[in-house]
Amino acid sequence: MQNKLLAILFLLLCFSASAQVDTTEVEIDSVFAGYVNIDTTEIVSGDNIITNTSALKLVFMKLYQMEKEKKGHVNIVHVGDSHIQADLMTGVIRKNLQERFGNAGCGFSFPYKLARTNGGRYVGFSSNASWQSRRNIYSQEAGMNVGLSGIALKTREDFVLALNVRDSSYDFNTIKVITPGNKPYFDLATSSKTIVLESTVPKKITHRIKSGEVLGSIANKYDVSIAQIKKANGLKSDNIRAGKILKIPTSQMQKKQVKRSEFIPLALTTEAKASLYHSDAQLDKIYLLPAKGPVEYTLSGVSLEKDDAGLLYHSIGVNGAKCSDYNKYPLFFDQLPALSPDLVIISLGTNESFDKMNGDAYKTQLNTFIANVKEKNPDAAILVMTPPPSLFKRKYPNMFVADYAKKILVEETEKNYATWDLFSEMGGLFSVNRNAAKGLMSTDRVHYSKDGYEKQGRLFSEAFLNAYDNFKLNNGY
Repeated sequence: MQNKLLAILFLLLCFSASAQVDTTEVEIDSVFAGYVNIDTTEIVSGDNIITNTSALKLVFMKLYQMEKEKKGHVNIVHVGDSHIQADLMTGVIRKNLQERFGNAGCGFSFPYKLARTNGGRYVGFSSNASWQSRRNIYSQEAGMNVGLSGIALKTREDFVLALNVRDSSYDFNTIKVITPGNKPYFDLATSSKTIVLESTVPKKITHRIKSGEVLGSIANKYDVSIAQIKKANGLKSDNIRAGKILKIPTSQMQKKQVKRSEFIPLALTTEAKASLYHSDAQLDKIYLLPAKGPVEYTLSGVSLEKDDAGLLYHSIGVNGAKCSDYNKYPLFFDQLPALSPDLVIISLGTNESFDKMNGDAYKTQLNTFIANVKEKNPDAAILVMTPPPSLFKRKYPNMFVADYAKKILVEETEKNYATWDLFSEMGGLFSVNRNAAKGLMSTDRVHYSKDGYEKQGRLFSEAFLNAYDNFKLNNGY
């Protein structure tokens, strides 16, 4: 009886939320405070399956071909918000899928630290210059080209931007440099070599005055005049004191070595959407330098790839981002082909829910995002993850994401995308407090803990690999 009551209550609340968005907060306060004990509500997880897997046929075929022939790359691009930017969930997915299909590199990377925000742990960036940045969550600003990373990054200073791989399993053979309009803003260099320059300079001689010594005896010792010693040390009289150090002028010369660092330049190849450098040996460090000519330098990101056959799992996330934020910056979609995506995974919706966007408006923005991706990447498959459960004010269940999840699943066949229902896999509408008790939630009850995101990564990896194995079984591979 209790489950039926909760089901009826949920449907009424979803209808009310979509019809009267501006009063949702009041309705949540008044209804849930009186009728629902969230802590004791049973949590029912999903079956951990990807639905409408027919939309993934092309990427599964390419994975099978790569497994069979042991050559080539398959590219997966995962785009999202703060759930994705830290690369906790996606880092686990990357590792798990690469264990099965092969490690083709770390994939897309960006200097989040220089943009004064958080990023993944596998690649570090540092620079001796200051950089301006702007996220796609803000309105467009002249001169700030927000592209593939979802964050504009530029400088006018002379700079060295060092890239260092922190995990040796992601050493790379190829680096792709992605810039607005594929402009040649950057030169590349390997680690610097030391240049030693030799010259001759006047020899430096000093003398510590001993007790009883006078200027005359010191001058005789070094075969110079008293006047020369006085001039070299700025003395106005012949009086000196034991313990003091005198500079002794001399015409003798000595050799001097001057060491300086010099970068070893690399030849870049220009492709349609990026410039790249390839090395036969794997690298763990490289430098980006200002190219000659430009007075301003803008970086959209880099991709680090190996020669080895395998999978590249590119992760792109922006804290606070919504579908509409990506949609308002065409450069994001223009640059996406630089990663040659075989599959694009979309994880957006949490920020829309906290804007109290109704389900139909969210779906409109999501469908626009998908259409923009397909326009530039017609052969790429699409998979949509439903947003995870969260709470308003750390207290009230987020019914908006529940509505988004339902609408995503309803339209998957019509729009030809696959779906993974993260909302259900993490327990659904009333799961947050229970997940928090297990250490899976952040204190804001919106974001998840490291353990929570890693659990999501394991669950998706399992669902994806099961879907792929079922594809092979059903096709007799």
